[in-house]
Amino acid sequence: MTKLSMSAIGLLFVSATLANAHDENALMNAPAGDPYVKVSDVLPLPEFIPGLGTLFVDPATLPAGPFLAYDREGQLSATVYMAPLDDLQNGVSFNGLNLGSHTVSSTDVYFNAGHPGVEKPHAHVVLFHDEGAKERLAE
Repeated sequence: MTKLSMSAIGLLFVSATLANAHDENALMNAPAGDPYVKVSDVLPLPEFIPGLGTLFVDPATLPAGPFLAYDREGQLSATVYMAPLDDLQNGVSFNGLNLGSHTVSSTDVYFNAGHPGVEKPHAHVVLFHDEGAKERLAE
C-alpha cells in the first residue's frame, strides 16, 4: 500500500473520532432504525457475516459508511468503514463520518478485494466498541 493510501486511512480514522454528534444510545441495540437499513435486506449478503456481524448502513453514506456492526444478541459491537482504495489514491476524503459509539477499545484495518455493495477493492477500518466485541463478531 502506498504512503498516500496509508495517510488517507489515517485521516479516515482521525475524522471518525471527530464525528458528528448523534444519539448514541439509540444505536446500541439492533435494529439501528432510520435512516439505517439492514445490509442483508438490500444486498445478496448473509444476515450475519463472521468477523463483521449483522450490518446496518445509511445508504446515503455509501461507500464509506459507517456500517454499524451488531453481534448475534443485537448489541452494537463495532463501527466499520469501507474506503475504496481507488478513491483514496485519487485524493477522495471521507470526512465527518459518524460513529456507532464513541467508546473504542481497538481498531483493525485490512484489505478487502470487494463484495456486493462495495465492489471495488477497499480498506476495512473496524472500530471495536468493547473488549469482547471482536470475539462476539467472529462467532
